[in-house]
Order: sequence, then structure tokens, then C-alpha cells
Amino acid sequence: MVEVQQITKNYGSLSILKGISFSVASGEIISIVGSSGAGKTTLLQILGTLDRPSSGSFTIDGTNPFSLSQKELAQFRNKNIGFVFQFHQLLPEFNAIENVMIPALIHGLSKNEAREQAAHLLSQVGLSERFAHRPNELSGGEQQRVAVCRALVNQPKIIFADEPSGNLDSRNAGELHELFFKLRDQFKQSFIIVTHNAILAQQADRTITLQDGLIV
Repeated sequence: MVEVQQITKNYGSLSILKGISFSVASGEIISIVGSSGAGKTTLLQILGTLDRPSSGSFTIDGTNPFSLSQKELAQFRNKNIGFVFQFHQLLPEFNAIENVMIPALIHGLSKNEAREQAAHLLSQVGLSERFAHRPNELSGGEQQRVAVCRALVNQPKIIFADEPSGNLDSRNAGELHELFFKLRDQFKQSFIIVTHNAILAQQADRTITLQDGLIV
């Protein structure tokens, strides 16, 4: 699903990534760990097509996203990639189901189709009674589940998660970790998860450790 070849990233004279190569199979959950400053988030942003590498290349399901035009890249990202962030990034003026619907509407689904898919996902994660609640009316764990549903609504091939449980207490973090594996088994997506949570890292199919911009 993902093939990474000698990715580097420099900011002026500062070298963040120094030649990263690995692959991720379809349906595989990979955790990326390492100390602060090791390059984890930089790598995730490149793989998520939010930033460009200084050199090297990678493909997602056989496509090099940086060979696409800006419009094509936006469409590719919307269709194939889902994101889950530490701080949810939900839009406060929209309720739970509307937040989940947004990527589907951008993808071109009708309002009814988008609502149907969003409702199905929210029900899958135990939020069927929370459709009309805005983010400030939801707990931290509920907000993160909404964010996961938003990442999944277009049935992307891969989910990138950056410290997804970093803002949750241990109970909610544990529930979120269980949810990732349940969703993987149900929807067959690949997950790449940057985490400091040792339990989540150990639960993954495979762990990649970064140190000083290299895999160790």
C-alpha cells in the first residue's frame, strides 16, 4: 500500500530526515515511535502529502502523489487518505454528523449519501445518540471518535494518525486503540500511527523506531 524510498527532509542546513525507507502492506497497522525531534511528525506530514520531501520518493497504492497537479493531488488526498490528529480539529460550528459529512461532500456525494455514510460510521463507534451534538458538547473521547469517523467517511486506503490518543485519559485512549483495530478488521484500511503511547505501539502489527532522522 505504501512504499517509501530514501526520503530526506532538510530545512536549510538542518537535516530532519536522513534517508527513510520502508513499506506498509494493505490492512497493516504500523506505529512510528521515537523521542521528540526524531522526525516522526515530519515523516507523517510528507506521507500524508501535506509537505514535500527534499529527496527520495514514495507511492500510495502505486501512485506517486507528488507527480500530480495541485488539483489532482487534492482529489487524491480526499479519496485515498484519512487524517486523525491529536487535537481533533473538528469544526466547532458544525455538529458531529456534519463534521463527518464534510469530506464526503467535498468528494462529490449528495447530502443524503454523505449523511447516510456518516450516520453509519458514527453508529459503529457508539455515537448514534450524539449526531446533533457540537464538539463542545462532546467528551474528549467522543470528539476523537468523531474525528476517526471523519477520516474514514470516504473509505480511504490509508489512515495517518498523529498522537491520536495523546490528549485522552487512559480509559479513552484504550477505547480508541481498540477502535483502530476493530475498524481495520472491518474496513481493511492500512494505518500509520505516530505515538508516544507504548501500549498502542506494542499493539501494532509492526513498530518503526526513528532516531535522529533515521530508522533504527
